[in-house]
Amino acid sequence: MSEDLGTVDSAILNAFQGGFPVVERPFEPAAAALADHGVEVSGAELLERVKRLDEEGVLSRFGALINAEAIGGTATLVATHAPEDAYDDHVEMVNAHPEVAHNYEREHPYLNMWFVLSVVEEGRVEEVLAEIEAETGEPTYNLPKQQEFHVGAKFPVEGPQTQAVDCSDAGPDVTPTDRQSLTPAELDLVLEIQGGLPITETPYADVADAIGADTEWVVETIKRFNLEGKVRRVGAIPNHYALGYSENGMTVWDVPDDVIDEVGPAIAEFDFVTHCYERPRHEGVWPYNFFAMTHGRSEAESERRIQQVHDRMTEYWDVADDDWDTLFSTRILKKTGIRLDDRAEANVESA
Repeated sequence: MSEDLGTVDSAILNAFQGGFPVVERPFEPAAAALADHGVEVSGAELLERVKRLDEEGVLSRFGALINAEAIGGTATLVATHAPEDAYDDHVEMVNAHPEVAHNYEREHPYLNMWFVLSVVEEGRVEEVLAEIEAETGEPTYNLPKQQEFHVGAKFPVEGPQTQAVDCSDAGPDVTPTDRQSLTPAELDLVLEIQGGLPITETPYADVADAIGADTEWVVETIKRFNLEGKVRRVGAIPNHYALGYSENGMTVWDVPDDVIDEVGPAIAEFDFVTHCYERPRHEGVWPYNFFAMTHGRSEAESERRIQQVHDRMTEYWDVADDDWDTLFSTRILKKTGIRLDDRAEANVESA
C-alpha cells in the first residue's frame, strides 16, 4: 500500500508519527508546520486525509500512544515451545488467557512461540505462567525487561518530507509531576483515549465531552502525560504491515555484561531499530541478553539493517557466529493490544 500513497499522504505519515499538536484545534497548526517544510495543505484537508488514512487501514490509530508501564501494572515477554503436531492446540490454550495481549510464531528450533503478558499485579505473572505450563505440558521462559534503551516504532515511507515535524511544544505550558498514581478523572481520560482520538476538528474537546471534563484540562493533562512519559507520543500511528514493513526480525545477542550499558544506546541510535532492551538469559536454553527489533520492507532490506546492527556490535566486542540470532515472525497468533482498563483502575489513588 505504501507505493499507492501520494506525496502529501507520504509527507503526513513521515512528519506526524509523533509530535502532533496538543491544542484545541490541532489540524491548523499541524498544516502550517507542514507548509514550513514545503508541503502545502490546509487544516481541513489534513483532517480529511488523516481520516481517510485511518479508514483505509494505513493507520492503526490516531492520537496518544499510551505507555502502559507508566500507567500501572506490568508486562513481560515470554517464550515457550509448542510441538509442531499440536501447535494450534497450544495456541488456543495460551490465547485463552486474557492476560496474553500479543502472541507470535517465530522461527526457532525450540522456542517457537513468543507472547506478551499484561497484568495488574506483578505476582500474577508467575500464576499465569504456571497455569499455561500445566495446560500445555511445556515450560515457559520469562524474559522481563531489565533495561529499556529505546521504544519508538516509527515507519517512514518514500516521500518529500522525510523528517519528523515536532509540534509538541504547541499549547499551554505545563509542569510534569513525579506522581505515579492516577486520579479518577485521569483514569477516565486514559480509558477514553487508549484506542485513539476522534479524528475531528476538535478531538480534545470531543474527548472532554465524552468524559464530562473541561477541554482545557484534557489538553493540559495529555500534554503533561507526554512530558511525564505516560504518553509516549501523540500522532498518526501507522499500520506498518500496510506500509509494506512485512519483515519483522527480532535480533538477539549474547552481549558481555561489562559492555551492555555502552552497546544499548549505540544500537538505539539506529532509526530502524524500533525496540531495544536488555532481558535475562536462561542457562542451557536461551543464552541471549539483548534484544533489538528491526523491520524491513523486503528480505534484502531487513538483512542490510541486521548487518548494520552486527557491524555496530563489533565496535564493542568480538562477536562470534553463535553469539547472536535473528528470529523472524511467521504468524501473528494474537494481537489484541495491551488493554489498560484493569491496570489503570488498580493504579487510581485513594480518595
